[in-house]
Amino acid sequence: MSEQERDDGAYGADLGPLGAESLQRLRAGLRQIQELHGRMERLLDAILAISSELQLNQALRTVVEVSADLVDARYGALGVLDERGQFSDLVTYGVPDEVVDAIGRMPTAHGLLAELVSRPRPMRIDDVTTHPSFRGYPASHPIMKSLLGVPVLVRGTVYGNMYFADKRGGGPFTGDDERLIAALASAAGVAIENARLYERIRRSAETFQRSLLPELPDMNGLRACARYRPSTAIPPIGGDWYDVVMLPDGVACLVVGDVMGHDVRSAVVMSQISNMLRVIAYERCRPPSRILACLDEVLHGLHGGPMATVLVARLEERGAAEWLLGWSSAGHPPPLLVTGDGAAFYLRAEAGHPLGVAPDLPRPDHEQVVPAGSNLIFYTDGLVEEPPEGIDAGMADLARAAAELRDLPLEEMCDRLLAHRGERFCDDVALLAVRVAAPAALRS
Repeated sequence: MSEQERDDGAYGADLGPLGAESLQRLRAGLRQIQELHGRMERLLDAILAISSELQLNQALRTVVEVSADLVDARYGALGVLDERGQFSDLVTYGVPDEVVDAIGRMPTAHGLLAELVSRPRPMRIDDVTTHPSFRGYPASHPIMKSLLGVPVLVRGTVYGNMYFADKRGGGPFTGDDERLIAALASAAGVAIENARLYERIRRSAETFQRSLLPELPDMNGLRACARYRPSTAIPPIGGDWYDVVMLPDGVACLVVGDVMGHDVRSAVVMSQISNMLRVIAYERCRPPSRILACLDEVLHGLHGGPMATVLVARLEERGAAEWLLGWSSAGHPPPLLVTGDGAAFYLRAEAGHPLGVAPDLPRPDHEQVVPAGSNLIFYTDGLVEEPPEGIDAGMADLARAAAELRDLPLEEMCDRLLAHRGERFCDDVALLAVRVAAPAALRS
């Protein structure tokens, strides 16, 4: 007899005729408590993981995967509803992608799913084929028997539903399963609500930012295109801008700049600097260094010298086959020149100090002959920042892409230059591209 058995016998003797049975019930209860404690720990860990996940799709995938694991489900799904109550997204678990594609990526709200949508309350069914609302499975759909469904609710608003089918170990879903899934569904609802709130804020901020940016003027034959992309980080507003001013001497003044900071104040300061620069450039005309010096002096006198990087350039015709670019930089990344034969290089020169540092320090001017058929690209650092690789890798990548895209229409080239970075930007991007063709060709 083992020590454990001797102990059991001793306790059983002490507890009387029902002692052994009572002890077994006690042990079973302790095991249930221990199992429930473990599941609650996993539930809390899951909710923390969801709340720290910034990407909605990944957060919802985490919800489905953890939920299926907690209730031992073979299949799981989370359907997201739009404002009209129609399915707009579906995250699945346990179903191969090719099966999802075969039966349709978006579920149709009929049968049991329609009941979950129209009556947002938990649903536990031991055999779905016996339920009055069951309408059969579409072709290629896995055959499922038991079902656990819960609505994704936040303050009475239905954002979707979660449903799971067939326990791996067999048997029906339980009340504990339902309560665990309901808790995770609440976390999913908060994630969806926050994502939609952020998207509304992002759209409003982007509309505000774009309202501060100018329309490009007629540039006396030069072709130009500008693009702006807000940061995908929070907040989605900043101080990047571009501008083109036609000066009294008929020369185009090209501007790109970036106010330090990433909030509404940065956007307001950007608008102030942009407007001041327009007036000063129109009055002074040349050289670009003098325009920047006057701007820095005025900013110090009126606003205490906000920090910003700016590049101001003049692009003027010098002959039938070339133009002359003159520029001065206040700590801004260098322009990119892409010639017609595909050579791409940055016009690296002394960058000077940013605005807001010391208005009395001298600023250098630089010049570069630009052959006809070239593209000039001015940008803010959001276009070339690629953490963790660094800005040098991003600049090299931009040069390669611009050389490959040089023959495309200017608008398409700008769109492709933005797209090659993907959908996410760690900072705002202002992009200004100018195509220098032969003057005679432009006038014909």
